[in-house]
Amino acid sequence: MKLGLVLGYWPAQPPSDPIPLVQEAERLGFDSVWTAESWGSDAFSPLCWIGAHTKTIKLGTAVTQMAARTPTATAMHALTIDHLSGGRFILGLGLSGPQVVEGWYGRPYLKPLGRTREYVEIIRAVLEREGPLEYEGQYYQHPYRGPDAWGLGKSLKVMTHPLRSDIPIYLGAEGPKNVRLTAEIADGWLPLYYSPYRQNVYAPDLVGAKPGFEIAALCNFTITDDVEAGLWPMKATLGFYIGGMGAKDANFHTNLMARMGYAEEANKIQELFFAGKRDEAIAAVPTDFADEISLVGPVSRIKERLEAWRSTPVTTMLVAARDIDTLRQIASLVLA
Repeated sequence: MKLGLVLGYWPAQPPSDPIPLVQEAERLGFDSVWTAESWGSDAFSPLCWIGAHTKTIKLGTAVTQMAARTPTATAMHALTIDHLSGGRFILGLGLSGPQVVEGWYGRPYLKPLGRTREYVEIIRAVLEREGPLEYEGQYYQHPYRGPDAWGLGKSLKVMTHPLRSDIPIYLGAEGPKNVRLTAEIADGWLPLYYSPYRQNVYAPDLVGAKPGFEIAALCNFTITDDVEAGLWPMKATLGFYIGGMGAKDANFHTNLMARMGYAEEANKIQELFFAGKRDEAIAAVPTDFADEISLVGPVSRIKERLEAWRSTPVTTMLVAARDIDTLRQIASLVLA
């Protein structure tokens, strides 16, 4: 089991300097560090800063939004950071949902699986650099041949030679079809919620994964004698994502919780959230659900429950530690 440090995206203001934390994670043997984006800070810029102050730790996006950039623009970001970091970059991509894609990025949320396949194919073609980019897809064309085209588009080959033609591409996926697509076309998977006690939820969709396929799963890791208090941050996150991170009839997080055996509870959380009762929505998150996707409690409890994680196909546990002492405690338990 490898460890990854999750920094996420910025809230209202940039967080304090993450460099000392990341440098300590690198020293402790953490395999990777991950940034994200939603509708605020971007995922790539912080990795450039982090990469300049580290030497070995891998630099991943978990995730960058596909709707925010064309596939070629994303490929340019990827090859640039990969060069600057000496081949340490991991490109994590995500679809988000219609509220964010159409509301913030101003793009249609149509046929997400087909778009994802084309997006990844174009990035791989750019990085392989076998010739000028020519792609005729349903959603992307290079050169562009739409009805409003000037007809002057030229097939181009990326000017900068990529350091690696096989930069790893991970996909953030929740729905069964999306997970199956991830296993087929990607190098790794970034599940938002993963329960080692319900491996059957995802196992059938991962059958087609190629050898070396990586699974980097988020895990709320908190060492505390008060399990209920330690689970509260996870409950707050779940209440927001399940309750309000999507429309009433199109919330992928709500659907996932239902597939994991908590349909009634997921619907209740959403109803409370939409009624403006956010504190009640958080309180309605089942302790058992928050607990099984977390490692929370005293050291003895965490050691015991960690064995369940080791029995899964998860290759990297992603944790959000905010101080060096916590990093050291996590490393001593997971990497020992």
